[in-house]
Amino acid sequence: MLTGKQKRYLRSQAHHCTPVTQVGKGGVSDNMIDQLNLALESHELIKVSILQNCEVHKKDVAVQLAEGTGAELVQLIGKQVVLYKESAENKQIKLPN
Repeated sequence: MLTGKQKRYLRSQAHHCTPVTQVGKGGVSDNMIDQLNLALESHELIKVSILQNCEVHKKDVAVQLAEGTGAELVQLIGKQVVLYKESAENKQIKLPN
């Protein structure tokens, strides 16, 4: 579980990131979860964009992505979801205490 201070730090780091993938009309799929797990292992902090034609509510998409990948939901702002998961082998981000 992330503290407020850690979430603020991660939000500031994610500000300049570009989305690694988009959730469209089909919603969240198993293949998408697998790809996000790979991206989280290499980057630790990723941004996902939700398209306007997505039929699932954005809050539900954010929860599905976080639960499916085992990541922490850092932020849901507009149609952008920011996820963080500590990498097992490629630790890059040092969180504040």
